[in-house]
Amino acid sequence: MTAPRRLVVATGNTHKLEEIRSILAAAGVDADLRSMREYGVPEPIEDGATFEANALIKARACATTTGHPSIADDSGLEVDALDGAPGVFSARYAGDPSDDARNNAKLVAELAEVPPERRTARFVCAAAIAMPDGPQAVVRGAIEGRIVDPPRGDNGFGYDPFFEPVGPAADGRTTAEMTAAEKDAISHRGEAFRALCPHLRAILGN
Repeated sequence: MTAPRRLVVATGNTHKLEEIRSILAAAGVDADLRSMREYGVPEPIEDGATFEANALIKARACATTTGHPSIADDSGLEVDALDGAPGVFSARYAGDPSDDARNNAKLVAELAEVPPERRTARFVCAAAIAMPDGPQAVVRGAIEGRIVDPPRGDNGFGYDPFFEPVGPAADGRTTAEMTAAEKDAISHRGEAFRALCPHLRAILGN
């Protein structure tokens, strides 16, 4: 029996690694996912102006350093009342080092004078794959919602306790009130990595 093809994931975030592993497994992609930390890949400078650009920067950095096919995502929150902020700066919205509590506190403060009906937002994710010899691909996923306060739920990470999805799949819960499987089924990251699956299968042969 042939061992699964190794993929390096350009993240040091264990929550994100497990989320991506679950999404790909549920989509039937058979791969051996490893964090870039196992290879000592330094954090690349994410200086792209878009989620897609940053995802490709990270995937290419891992592929070049490790010699393995590498996948990455860049994701964040876009709030309409804040002109799309925090956007590509979501992870470090409150400055370095990245801190979920400080980011969420800043978000709440920025929206203090914004009425609930204008707190529309979306989670966006760009997922990329890069090969050591150059070929690459990038796709996008998104989920629409609104920002709520006070936060609800203890699952997930980042802005999840403040984000309530809207639309056909919504049931009034925030993404932090959902199980991992429920969130993956509708999330921006789930949508993006499912869209990346045809590229992965072509590489992995499954």
